[in-house]
Amino acid sequence: MKLTEDSETLAENKVLILYILNKLNKPISNESLLKLVLSIQEMNYFYFQQFLLDLLDNQYIIGYTKDDKTMYKITDAGKETLNLTDDLLPGIMKLNIDNALKEEVPEVQNAKHAVSEFIPQNENEFLVKCKLMQNNITVFELNLQATSREQAKLISEKWEKGHDEIYPIILELLTKK
Repeated sequence: MKLTEDSETLAENKVLILYILNKLNKPISNESLLKLVLSIQEMNYFYFQQFLLDLLDNQYIIGYTKDDKTMYKITDAGKETLNLTDDLLPGIMKLNIDNALKEEVPEVQNAKHAVSEFIPQNENEFLVKCKLMQNNITVFELNLQATSREQAKLISEKWEKGHDEIYPIILELLTKK
């Protein structure tokens, strides 16, 4: 594929990315998205990145960094554009996408992930909210009071990086007879 190919092919590849992101309905890493796209359509890595940049520039998707990974999610404008252009994707390709998502996504969806935030209460107090999410459902939440911004940030970072070790300990303490 050349980037100078006909505009319909270029549009189809962008719609393909939007379709996948819409079906996922949650953020996905650049690497996982590339893997999904390549399982459906042969595409050069650099073209894939260019398509993502174009979608970002047009605000059809948003990108952010989490745990040193670039994550992408479709926006409302992207969903509207997909509704208008999804007929560019052949039905067989949509079927391939749906099948690929069934195979690739369960492990991502079933994986637990930690999120945290800290909210200033006043100059010297911060409420730290630590959550463990699975399938967009909160399976565990802990709220803590921190006495400084640095302490709140440290708690947040330790929770997000070490939740795999911390959560089982808390669960064991709470369920021990």
